[in-house]
Amino acid sequence: MRAKPILPLVSALALGACVAGPPPKIATPVPELPTEFFFATDVADQGSLAALLPQDDPAFAALTVAALADAPTLAEALARIDVARAGADRAGAERLPNIGADASVRATRTNPAQFGSNLPEGVSFDAEQTSYGANLTASWDPDLFGVLRARERAAMARVNAASANAVAVRNALLAEIASTVIDWRTLDARMASLTQDLEAAERLASLAGAREEAGIAPGFDRVRAEAAAAGSRSRRAALASERNRLAGRLVTLTAQPGSEVLAALALSPPQASLPEAPRAVPSTLLTNRPDVLAAAANLAAADAELASAARQRFPRLTLSGVLGLLAFDLGSLFDSDSFIYSGGGSLAAPLLDFGRIEAGIDAAAAEKRAAFAAYRGAVFTALGDAEAGYGLVAAADAEAAAAAIERDQLERAARLADTRYRAGLTDFLTVLEARRAADASGERAAAALGRAQRARIILWQALGGGENDRGPS
Repeated sequence: MRAKPILPLVSALALGACVAGPPPKIATPVPELPTEFFFATDVADQGSLAALLPQDDPAFAALTVAALADAPTLAEALARIDVARAGADRAGAERLPNIGADASVRATRTNPAQFGSNLPEGVSFDAEQTSYGANLTASWDPDLFGVLRARERAAMARVNAASANAVAVRNALLAEIASTVIDWRTLDARMASLTQDLEAAERLASLAGAREEAGIAPGFDRVRAEAAAAGSRSRRAALASERNRLAGRLVTLTAQPGSEVLAALALSPPQASLPEAPRAVPSTLLTNRPDVLAAAANLAAADAELASAARQRFPRLTLSGVLGLLAFDLGSLFDSDSFIYSGGGSLAAPLLDFGRIEAGIDAAAAEKRAAFAAYRGAVFTALGDAEAGYGLVAAADAEAAAAAIERDQLERAARLADTRYRAGLTDFLTVLEARRAADASGERAAAALGRAQRARIILWQALGGGENDRGPS
């Protein structure tokens, strides 16, 4: 009976923890972005984001299907989503009652001497006793102040972050495959250009040899022509090692054997093209870029974890109960007298923890500030990537156009020099120098076109890709 006057005091002290107040306020404003990209091209015919990928290339289509099915990096990212989802399920389950069951058999023997030797007359004592029990137990935290709800919100935000990270991995995988396929096609174009160079150099060497045999040209002309042909052969041989490196890279990315990769690359490619860059506004980065979305989800999780830490200062109510059977004879286990139950509730609150909870709140607040800084960093990284992507497309297009003009002009100059040489109007050195310039320009034009195609992959990834713009699924 003496415990009753203490109950109001305990309740008052427990509820006194609520006076500690809400969690600290940490400003997390959305970063201000410009209204348009500075380096974005201003043309009337704007392309789509999907067109920046080599969707029409059968090698890209085949390799992306294989990669999305078997790539280890993507499988790991998807597994991370399952881990986060399991954590969210666990956090949600914590808000529900915990119900269990148990059964027991216990045998005990007691020393009668512990009761003394003078037992009352007619009183006997059974030193050995066996009990049989079965119980249904239940406990529940009603979460009066939202600690468990905040933890569940944090766990759900982690699921969103893991999902965004998986999209980022997917985008990076597709971008890397696309870039590698483009590099392979560029090597093919360079190889074709070098093959033409070699054929032209061999024709010059044959012509110089014939003129040498006729005594109308020195042998030095033939030697120089043969040296030019040898240079073309050397450059062609150097491309073989680069092709092997690209094939190995695709094996790593797609988790496919080399024979499958080479079979896909052997498929006939479409004609190389340079689609227009799509028009976008910087604010789309906040909803398209997976790294920005992941950072925003981590910020939301940090906010929920701060709320959970702050609510640790509030009282915690726990309800529990047991419904069971207890008997000392197995045959009477289900008798009415064997039915037992108990129930109760407890209210617990911190009174004097010497700063433990406050330290946890300070740590959670610091985590939220760090998450906000990471979010801002992701936003401006995305803005910088997009600006660089647009600028790279514009510069690469200008380079490719100039290189194509240079190739056409030098090829025309080489043909004119060859015609004049055959007519005896110029010397062989002029022909040879014109041929060398034309040969080098063809390979440069092919490489510049490949860089312009690659720039579009960089822009696609910088803008965040899109659910319908990521190749086959």
